[in-house]
Amino acid sequence: MTQPADYQQQLNDKINYIKALFSSVPTPELEVFASPAKHYRMRAEFRVWHEGDEMFYAMFEAGRKAGGATLVRCDSFDPACEAINRLMPQLMQAADSVPVLKNRWYQVEFLATLSGEMLVTMIYHKKLDETWQAAARDVQEKLGIRIIGRSKGQKIVLVEDFVTETLHVNGEPFIYRQYEGSFTQPNAQMCEHMLAWACNVAQPLGGDMLELYCGNGNFTLPLARYFDQVLATEVSKTSVQAALWNIEANLSSNVKIARLSAEEFTEAYTGAREFRRLKEQGISLDDYRFSTIFVDPPRAGIDQETLKLVQQFENIIYISCNPETLHQNLEVLSATHHVRRMALFDQFPFTHHIESGVWLEKK
Repeated sequence: MTQPADYQQQLNDKINYIKALFSSVPTPELEVFASPAKHYRMRAEFRVWHEGDEMFYAMFEAGRKAGGATLVRCDSFDPACEAINRLMPQLMQAADSVPVLKNRWYQVEFLATLSGEMLVTMIYHKKLDETWQAAARDVQEKLGIRIIGRSKGQKIVLVEDFVTETLHVNGEPFIYRQYEGSFTQPNAQMCEHMLAWACNVAQPLGGDMLELYCGNGNFTLPLARYFDQVLATEVSKTSVQAALWNIEANLSSNVKIARLSAEEFTEAYTGAREFRRLKEQGISLDDYRFSTIFVDPPRAGIDQETLKLVQQFENIIYISCNPETLHQNLEVLSATHHVRRMALFDQFPFTHHIESGVWLEKK
């Protein structure tokens, strides 16, 4: 197990890697945001391993087939937040003493918040009946958590299938509904740093902002404070549902969500195709005077057609979860834009994953 004492060395390795990777692109001094060395993850999932009458949490060695030979027992888990670590033995003890909860329990997923809420998904290899529900409700009340039961073709929500997180950005609270199974930033404290950095970049820019890949509105809502209007796009129905609730909860009256993929929005923006969804949502692209585009794409980066769209904007704020595809995209974008700021956010300590932020300004 890697020790927190090694944290600075692993961070230095990432800094050196980023500097070497982007040596071909003119970039300013790298801004670095360090994470807590442990207890930083608000999400964790484990297999539930059964050996005879004993039951415990388990993970498996990376890159190897899951099984007894690659098993890593996890009675606690340093990367997970303290609330998850406190709950792990309590939940295991509670389930271990109730046969209907213990029998064929296969996997568990924890979703915690800085605001103190906890959602637990218990996954089974059996049909869940009313007896299971009664036992799960008893544990839910005893431990002060929310439980969801899942098995093949079943999803049983005892109370709610979401938690509500509060993140603080430059002293201002923002409320987010986070649904079970949907994407959320796992390192909440680092997420607050990322939001503050993006807002600091956006503050002097003005005008309207377009956002692609907005998810549940994580960046959308704080950034909206610095623009006249914001149009955000997202294709996932669950994320759009969360984003619409979050917009209303945060009184963000200048934000609209278009349920389009980045590729579809590019077609709409260039006039290549009309989308009934935009008309149904009362969105006319002619109403916007975009100064800035914000992108937080998946690991594959931005596709070539969308890159052409992105290059049309005066300012680009780009959050990336994959340095390699970011580098490929910047090789294209640096033909039309200067890189004005660049940041490394150590979202995932002791892994090879690196989160980055870049602000580009048109030449």
